[in-house]
Amino acid sequence: MKYAANIIRILFLALFIFLLANGKVFLWLALFGISLIAALFFGRIYCGYVCPMNTLMIPAEWLSKKLKIQSTSTPKWLKNGYFSWIALILSVAAMLLSKRILHIELPILPIWLAASVLITLRYKPAVFHNLICPFGTLQRTFGKFARFSKKVDKEACIGCKLCEKACPSEAIVVYSADKKAQIDTALCHQCNNCSEVCPKGAIRYGK
Repeated sequence: MKYAANIIRILFLALFIFLLANGKVFLWLALFGISLIAALFFGRIYCGYVCPMNTLMIPAEWLSKKLKIQSTSTPKWLKNGYFSWIALILSVAAMLLSKRILHIELPILPIWLAASVLITLRYKPAVFHNLICPFGTLQRTFGKFARFSKKVDKEACIGCKLCEKACPSEAIVVYSADKKAQIDTALCHQCNNCSEVCPKGAIRYGK
């Protein structure tokens, strides 16, 4: 499953680059719009498998750990959670104004792509996913209503926290009260990292 997921990510990254090179970014934005509707039913599969930023953040995180430059802290000014919404509003405004006033297509997607990699070289992926990404904030809003998502079988869960450590978006928390894992559907990328490390097979995708 891990290799299949990586192949899917690479194929979508190739599609993104192709559309970008041919000046058809609007088709990618249309795909993103469709993914928001899909998130209502299937969760944030766009973030887990389609998003080119996430695909490049995976090797960026690996490199960050190798070079030992990753910080475990989160900038205090990001913790209020408003920045991603501000980033979304500014991104949309910049795209519209640049086209109307300057008559140019602002490369907003490549700009955010570069930002995601640079930020992940310094901070954990969850910092960008949850607190900075303007596209992620929409996915989070729609994803929290998902009919299907990763769920934890409380009977099987042993509270080992392996899933908590494996989650790139910090969507899983093992609470000290009952020693059971719980998944925040709004943050979950449906990426399968947690299922792969669970020794008891306690995490499954379903209603």
